[in-house]
Amino acid sequence: MWKGFLAGLVVANGFEWFAHKYVLHGVHRPGKSRYSPVPESMRSHWEHHRIVRKTEFSDFGYVEGLDNWRTRNEIASLAVVATVFGLSFYPFSKGMSLAALYSTGNYYYLHRRAHLEPEWAKKKLPWHYDHHMNSNQDANWCVTKPWFDYLLGTRVISSADLQEQNPLGLSLPAPISKKLNRWAEQYFPVKSADASSKMRKNTAKNTVMKQLNTQVME
Repeated sequence: MWKGFLAGLVVANGFEWFAHKYVLHGVHRPGKSRYSPVPESMRSHWEHHRIVRKTEFSDFGYVEGLDNWRTRNEIASLAVVATVFGLSFYPFSKGMSLAALYSTGNYYYLHRRAHLEPEWAKKKLPWHYDHHMNSNQDANWCVTKPWFDYLLGTRVISSADLQEQNPLGLSLPAPISKKLNRWAEQYFPVKSADASSKMRKNTAKNTVMKQLNTQVME
């Protein structure tokens, strides 16, 4: 039961990363608008981003509750996810099924509280605060815990005060956190916002140079 539950938490975090990146933000398409298999959720999420950038991380939609269409959309989407994964896991792992239900509820609780209490979010969910307030909003995809951002190299830290105690995003004794951080630095190093910005500028510069060289050769 507990092994299944823990495995379910890992799967949920991976799905959280995937859904946030590809469903809520959508996929870049050259010369076209972003694509999402659930366009209404993507529209809701980008509206959420615009509001949060204007209000220093607060979102009034959570104050309005079900009167707000974005809140209704989020709750309905999470209910679908909980039902699909909960029923899919149940035949072979009741622990994973329970984890699916817990994870969707926990996601909503943490996301809602974060955008009602920005200072709390900076301390408890710095990776999500970075997602919205960083110069690069196409990073830091995890909300509840930063696990898959570390695993997939998408944790971008904008400032020292927004770095979590350890890559698990848990409150642990200092010696354990120190060991985890050393291990993460060796195998799953995070990026800094400044470095990412320079990398994007260099990529753009290289693209322009290639285009110029092509024109000269022609």
